[in-house]
Amino acid sequence: MRYIRFILGALLLIPVLFSCNKELKVNADWRDITVVYGLLNQNEDTTFLKITKAFLGEGDAIQFAKIPDSSTYPNKLDVKVEAWQGSTLIHTYDFDTITIHSKQAGDSIFYYPDQLVYYNKTGHLSQSYTYKLRITHRNTGVVDSAHTTLVHNFLVTSPDPYIKLEEYIPGGTFTVEFPQPWGGKRFQVVIRVHYLETTASGTTEKSFDWMLFNNYQVSNPDFDSIQSTPEPIKLDFAGDVFYTVIAGNIKDDPNVISRNARTVDYIFSVASEDMNTYMEVTEPSLSIIQERPSFTNISNGVGLFSSRFVNTVDSIVIGPRTQDELKVNPLTANLKF
Repeated sequence: MRYIRFILGALLLIPVLFSCNKELKVNADWRDITVVYGLLNQNEDTTFLKITKAFLGEGDAIQFAKIPDSSTYPNKLDVKVEAWQGSTLIHTYDFDTITIHSKQAGDSIFYYPDQLVYYNKTGHLSQSYTYKLRITHRNTGVVDSAHTTLVHNFLVTSPDPYIKLEEYIPGGTFTVEFPQPWGGKRFQVVIRVHYLETTASGTTEKSFDWMLFNNYQVSNPDFDSIQSTPEPIKLDFAGDVFYTVIAGNIKDDPNVISRNARTVDYIFSVASEDMNTYMEVTEPSLSIIQERPSFTNISNGVGLFSSRFVNTVDSIVIGPRTQDELKVNPLTANLKF
């Protein structure tokens, strides 16, 4: 008899066990998460920090992103960057807010053209110091923090910053060479090509950017500068590539009377190790596995507070041999150089 009562009880529980709650709670309970993006560069005299808050709600997150209040803190935060030499505080920079109006449609899914950022005219920062970020929420006293060192300065060896003349010879090579700077993990070089274009309306100066390379990495960015200075970074490139790049960026135009290749700028950009890691985990995945790990170096928040260094050798004259080759090379002969 007790077995019959057990079976009847189990049958009564079946509707309970297999019933479902149609209200699925997708969003977690709200909590304040600070989102920080800031890169220090000692070549710049003003430092900008983008500080927002994470948001989530019922509905389309893309639509929320277009509303400034979704990600902007209603009250001004207490934002400081401290310069430390070892355990000694050297200087404190207090950041104020400013609204910039340069954001264009399509730059991101977030609101535009106005955006609130924090800034300070820090002057040129010192690569001898460690910089610590402190964000205090005045209404709660909660502090978000991060720290970074700077990528050190370096002098480019090739192209020669004093001769400032470059030739791109078919069948030959041209060289990029520079010492490995301390703290630099990832390297990018862009060549900005300047030329004059003449039409019946007059002469216009134009330019385009040629990405020479963008992901050269070293294994030891924080080397001991006294005992183990690494070998210089030296890369050779085929001179023929110059004409392929010209043909890919300048099109034949019947309205153009003539063109004159003028100068090139070599723009060296160096990312710190944290910045490189952040870039790697946020770049589109080429693997069948699309899920990527997250990365942040912000304590009590998310985002990136790191450093980069940009060095430019500009106004390098395009040499006469290259000028002559542009006129006859099969790739560029029709472009009226």
